[in-house]
Order: sequence, then structure tokens, then C-alpha cells
Amino acid sequence: MNLESAVIGIELGSTRIKAVLIDENHEVLASGAYSWQNSLENGVWVYPLEAAVAGVRACYSELRNQVEAKYGQKLHRVAAIGISGMMHGYLVLDKDGRQLAPFRTWRNTITAQAAQELAELFKFNIPQRWSIAHLYQAILNNEAHLPHIHKLTTLSGYIHHLLTGQWVTGVGEASGMFPYDEESKSFDPIRVAQFNELIKEKALPWTLLDIMPQIVQCDTQAGCLTASGAALLDETGTLESGIPMCPPEGDAGTGMVATNAVAPRTGSVSAGTSSFSLLVLDKPLKGYYPEIDVVCTPAGKTVAMAHTNTCTSEIDAWVKLIADCAQSMGWQVDMNTLYTNLFHKALEGAPDCDGIISFNYFAGEPLSGTETGRPMVVRLPESKMNIANFMRSQLYGAIATLKLGMDMLAEKEQVETDRLMGHGGFFKTPGVGQQILADALNVPITTMETAGEGGPWGMALLAAYMRRHENGEALEDYLQAKVFADAKGSCLNPDPAGVAGFDSYMVRYKAALAAQKAAAEMN
Repeated sequence: MNLESAVIGIELGSTRIKAVLIDENHEVLASGAYSWQNSLENGVWVYPLEAAVAGVRACYSELRNQVEAKYGQKLHRVAAIGISGMMHGYLVLDKDGRQLAPFRTWRNTITAQAAQELAELFKFNIPQRWSIAHLYQAILNNEAHLPHIHKLTTLSGYIHHLLTGQWVTGVGEASGMFPYDEESKSFDPIRVAQFNELIKEKALPWTLLDIMPQIVQCDTQAGCLTASGAALLDETGTLESGIPMCPPEGDAGTGMVATNAVAPRTGSVSAGTSSFSLLVLDKPLKGYYPEIDVVCTPAGKTVAMAHTNTCTSEIDAWVKLIADCAQSMGWQVDMNTLYTNLFHKALEGAPDCDGIISFNYFAGEPLSGTETGRPMVVRLPESKMNIANFMRSQLYGAIATLKLGMDMLAEKEQVETDRLMGHGGFFKTPGVGQQILADALNVPITTMETAGEGGPWGMALLAAYMRRHENGEALEDYLQAKVFADAKGSCLNPDPAGVAGFDSYMVRYKAALAAQKAAAEMN
């Protein structure tokens, strides 16, 4: 086993930080994971950066120990390393690397004024979670830390900096910070100038590009692991410095790569703690919409993105409640078995859930125009309240908001895809979430055996591409020929009864949105 030809991908997800080591055939050799959670502090969703560093070190430690146990070798050197993380948010540091404000995550919906004003100025949708929206909202709020900003970055960019000393970002990640221009391969220069003019009267000691990271293309090295970076990852001192690093990326980009959905007219749906659909466009959108992001693949292809802040969290809450009920009766509960049984039970429910409607909103959802989330269940008095109908409603509710965004793209822009891939925890129970989504979107949904590896594997693939691609070989060609040529997967077609049932569910869902918005008054 030649570990020096392997590559490592590390992704900081919303509930797990995970590392994977893959070989020259892109197969996983070892992995490590670390669980963490955001917290609501003073009305803002945050993660402490100390936990991010501790988590990266912990998951690498587990990976390293697996390598030693399985292969009897110490991990001294690999061919490349890549870091990815949750996209967007606000992470600002001074010239000494000190954090100036709590890391405001993608989950926050506290930048409505800034996002709206920037969208009108740019004639381009700026979602609330984008880094530029957070920055401009801080300017509108006259926050005291603004003159001291040296760098504005993302979570992956921050960890990459700790490991390499470089303030850089990959194309996909960059496109979730500020609009990206495919022609110049940079932050859109016209809109950069518009922003600088907008804030000119504030007399800040920087202009936008002074504080933004440098964009590095996905086929280009973005620094090397430094001695201090190696020590941060590996407390044993075994890992060597000098390992090439690829550009840091966002979880949207790694999801596209992990599902081989980076070519025009392909798409993917990631459904886990949050959910988003990513449709790679073969032509630009005619208009711009507050509900739809326009981002890029790691190679710079334009992508229409419908995003929801919450997906499976409410399902998790109800499964834990059911487990608590069982345990209160003295019964032993295996959570994996419970999840599997409840998901399969959902397929036995009425196609329209018999009038039971579930809202999974832990936070506001721009796609449905809700500013604050309140998880809730609404049902008709005559609804049959059994576990099958209830669980089917929970699964429907997890993707109902995403359905609103997909419908908008189909109806207003006639966006079409040749194939749609699914990945994430929603698809963990084979055939259940996949069928529910096929019925919801009325399109065939494919899941692949490799999709379970998720974003860390996608990040490792990007690191492998950076090191191994042939001159001029496009990312989509590398993936198709060298990674996915023999990949195994399953495709489920929409069931007519399920399609009709989900459509009926959505009629009631939209009618009940007023109740969801009213519940926001509850504190």
C-alpha cells in the first residue's frame, strides 16, 4: 500500500466534521469523524472556531489510527489534501488573525435589508446567507469591528489558511460569497466597483478586494501544508509538511462532485440537515429571483440553486421522541433500526398523508417567505393520525420547501435536467427518501453507492483532480472517465399515485403557511 499516492479530503459539515483518505482508484481507505452543533447565541446561529479546529484534528486522528490499524503503516505523507466546509456566512479576522465577530453561519436570516438592497443594485439575487450580505448588513449596522477587518473568509477558507498560510478560495466557494464572473474568472469586477462605490461614504480603510480571498481554479495548487499546519492536523508530529493543497471549497461544490453532477444539464439534490438542489445550466437564467441562488461548480459552470435552511432536523426530533416513549416502557431501542423501520413505514401512508401537514422550520425559509422558523404539525380533524401517515408527512415536509424552488425554476425558466442525483442522510434508508423525492419532483432520482461518502469524498476527488488531471482535462471529463465510469447506483421513477398525493399535500401546505408565519410571534 503506497500511502504517498493517496489523498485526503476533510469537510466541516453542519453536524459532522469528516475526513477520508482515498487511493489512486478513488476508493476510501480510511475515515474519521467528529460531531458538533451550532448554537443560538443572542439570536445568531454560530459555531466556535475552537471547535472547528478541535474537530478537524479529532477526525484526522481517527483516520490516522485507522490507517495504522488496517495497513500497519504510519501516515507520513500523502499526494494532496483538500478542505471543504459549509458555504457562505460571515467570518472576519484582523491582521493578526484574531476573530472580530462571532462566525455567523449560513443558517442565519438576519441580513434581509442588506440582501435586498444589494440584489436591487446588482440586478442579481443576493441571498441572506451570502458573505457579502453579512458584510453589508454589518456596515448598515455600523458595527465597531469593521475598520479592523483584514480578511473576510469562509469556514473552509479559514481552516485552509491555518494549514497553508494562504488566504484563498475555490471557485464554487467564492460564488457563494460574492457574484462570480466566468469570463474573467474572478469576483464580478463590475459589481465589485458598484459595492465599493456604495460604501465609499463610510470611509473604511479597505475596499472589497482588499479583504476578500484570492480565487484559485480547481486545477491549480493553492499552497502547501506548512509545518504549523501539519502540527495542527497531527499532534503526533508524524505528518510531514510540504504536501500540496487544492483550493478550499464549499459543501455545494463537493456535493456536485460526489454525485458526478458538474456538467451542463445535470443536477443533484443534497438532503441532510439542510437541503439544496443544484442544477447546472446550459444557458443563463433570463431573470433573477430572490428565491434562487446562482452559484458555480468548482470548475466555474453556472448553477441554479434552490436552498432550504432545514431538512431532516425535525424528523430527528420526532424519532428521538418515539425512542423516548419506547424507553419509558422499558424497551431497548436501536436508533438505526428505528429510523429504518419508521422510514419504511412512511411508504405505507396515504399518498397525501390524509391531511397531515408538517413544517420542519428551525429557521426562516426565504423560499416560502418565512422570516423565523417554528416546527409544527397541522392536520384536518378527520385525518387518520397513525404512524405511517405521520412519518410520510414528516418526509414530505422535509422537502416541501425545496419543491417550491424547483417548481419556480421549471415554470419561470424552463430549466431541464438530463439526470438528477440524490445524496445525504435523507437517502440513507434505501428506496424511501429516493422514492419520496422522485414523486415530489416528478423526475427519476438516482442514488449511487459512492454517494454515502458525501462531501469529504467529493473534496478528496477535487484534491485528486488537482494532482492527477492531464493537461487541459476538464473536471467533468476526469470524473466521468476516471471516477464514475463503472459506478453502481439505483434509479427510481416517480409513482403516479405518489406524484398526485404530493401535489395534494402541497396545496394544503401552501394554505397552512399562514399558520407557520403566525407562529413566529410565539417566543
